[in-house]
Amino acid sequence: MKLSRFVVGILIALAFFNGASLAQTQPEKVVINAQLPGRPFPHFWEQTFGSGRAILTLRESYRNDLVEVKKVTEFSYVRFHNILHDEVGVYDEDEQGHPIYNFSYVDQIYDGLLKNGVRPFVEISFMPKKLALRQDVHPFWYKQIVSPPKDYKKWDDLIRALGQHLVDRYGLDEVAQWYFEVWNEPNIDFWTGDPKQETYFELYDHTALALKSVSQRLRVGGPATSSAHWVDAFIRHAVAQNVPTDFISSHGYADDTVQDLFGTSEDIPMDRRVCLAIKKVHDQIAASPRPGLPLMWTEWNVASFGPLQSRDTDYVGAALADDIRQCDGLVTMMSFWTFSDVFEENGPGREPFNGSFGLIALGGIKKPSYSQFALLHKLGHERILQDSSNILVTRRGDGSLAIAAWNLVDPDTKGDALRIEFEFQGVPRDSRVTVSRADSEHGNTLAAYKNMGAPRYPTEAQIQDLNRVAEKSSVQNLRLSKGSITLQLPVNGLLLLEVPKK
Repeated sequence: MKLSRFVVGILIALAFFNGASLAQTQPEKVVINAQLPGRPFPHFWEQTFGSGRAILTLRESYRNDLVEVKKVTEFSYVRFHNILHDEVGVYDEDEQGHPIYNFSYVDQIYDGLLKNGVRPFVEISFMPKKLALRQDVHPFWYKQIVSPPKDYKKWDDLIRALGQHLVDRYGLDEVAQWYFEVWNEPNIDFWTGDPKQETYFELYDHTALALKSVSQRLRVGGPATSSAHWVDAFIRHAVAQNVPTDFISSHGYADDTVQDLFGTSEDIPMDRRVCLAIKKVHDQIAASPRPGLPLMWTEWNVASFGPLQSRDTDYVGAALADDIRQCDGLVTMMSFWTFSDVFEENGPGREPFNGSFGLIALGGIKKPSYSQFALLHKLGHERILQDSSNILVTRRGDGSLAIAAWNLVDPDTKGDALRIEFEFQGVPRDSRVTVSRADSEHGNTLAAYKNMGAPRYPTEAQIQDLNRVAEKSSVQNLRLSKGSITLQLPVNGLLLLEVPKK
């Protein structure tokens, strides 16, 4: 009797574990109707990128990286700090204190961008030394001055002269397509006016009016704050003072704190923080006296997870895709910070894959995020809404479908592979399909770099080998079976499923 009970217990346990195992392997089912109407799906996540400061744009490495990113995205605008820093040489004064302007480096900076098909998203910063009220130096390696101007007439004249010079050089029709953003994150240590908000509003008013005196067609906006701050107050101020505002800008990162972004102690996962912050500001604009203002999210990135340096890893693609899904319809433009690791806020980079922001590491090595952006670039410009939280269904102009799927798992937790059964309606039941991947096995240049010994100074040959990993095609040519196909995604895997028009 005891033996029988033991055997029965074993059999019950085996049945339980087999059932659990079967449940775990059951694929998630997604039904896609290709005949459903769609809505516009502009690629708001890949049209603008941030970068290292203004003077870095003159480097060959910077321009090479810009060209490479533009090949695989809709890269149309770039935003960076420091166009007024003394290293650019814009402002000086003679012995009598009369202003001296020099736009020669400005011209080289903007000429280089435009030659490569990218327009400036001009961040008007920081303060020239001889125009500063105080020599308030920010702790970044390049020691920018973050003080208000000592003389607002001189500031107005400088901004007016800069705006007029740009119009004279590039033509009003061109410069009217740029954006001019006043300062950077004045709510924190990038601005030492006191009180911060009131003195920033004064700076904004002077700057906006000076630019508009050149032409009403020049587009100016702010408040360029960190962590979604000040927007409602900024709009109220602009309306009360009748100050021109063509767009709203703010910043927010996935690893900004909930308290900073929302003023609460809620438990909000990092993977949701960026788009919830964007929604917060979107709703503030909608409820304001200027509800039609475009929202430009001019700095953001996925969570870094500190020492895990997740921005160098395959995590970026799944996190990016999920942010695209969440933020769609809430924002005009999101400027990913940054497109390249030619970047020196903490000094010159020491080695590739050091956890920095960009898509391309030092030496021109294409990081996993480069391949992931390239994959998501292939999405269509019309979205068919779908309830799944890890799927984007889009339609291209030729009628074909492009579907992104991902398996997002935070790098500090463990996860499992994910199986998805795609069931299609409105396409031939044996339709050809193609599947492309970016994951731990596809486009993973970080793994390849580690496999070659993680050289601090990789040779040109090694860099070429790594970039072949990034560029190697992962395309599989498959067919639907009775209108369906089941695919597996590893942890933080991203795939693109393409279905031609019938």
